[in-house]
Amino acid sequence: MALPNVYTQVYGQIPEFLKKIQEGQAPSKFSQQHLKDIGYTSSNHKAFIPLLKAIGFLSPDGSPTSRYHSYRDHSQSRLVMGEAIKEAYADLFLIKSHPKKGDMALIQGKFKSTHNSSDTASERMAKTFFALLALADIDHIGATPPITDTPQAEPEAEPEADAQVANTVPLNLPKNIATPGLHYNIQIHLPATKDVEVFNAIFKSLKEHLIG
Repeated sequence: MALPNVYTQVYGQIPEFLKKIQEGQAPSKFSQQHLKDIGYTSSNHKAFIPLLKAIGFLSPDGSPTSRYHSYRDHSQSRLVMGEAIKEAYADLFLIKSHPKKGDMALIQGKFKSTHNSSDTASERMAKTFFALLALADIDHIGATPPITDTPQAEPEAEPEADAQVANTVPLNLPKNIATPGLHYNIQIHLPATKDVEVFNAIFKSLKEHLIG
């Protein structure tokens, strides 16, 4: 990506302006009217819109991008800005991986040579860049989420080989369970008589032939 040549004369108001973005809802299109609606009515504020486009917060038609929405999350805004300026101002980071205010002349010279700009314009470009840099974290871009202290469940131990074999052996039946057999149900129809000897003879015959 080419080094941006956008700048604003009111670079000192950039932190306040970006805070407004975080606090308010994203518009469907970030227009000059929206800029006025959030309190930036000066002609010098108009440069905020092309600046937002340069760092990928707005699409060419002014629609807020996913980066714009991510920046509204206070917990990750500095990382989002770090990613945005390292992408937009990549040529500057080739010169100094961690630009400081003491590198102002070096950074200004890069803008001046790249865009054939005047001293005044290149100075404003450099100061606009440093205003954004002050809101960015360029050291932890792409860092993995921190490891939590939540203990991890230990994997279950594999069963012993002997136990696995044992689980495949069918259980023996309890000894007190009777084996299958045949059962007979014998019905005896006694004659209608009062002679006791008849009954004695019948029961004696049963004992001899079935029990004894």
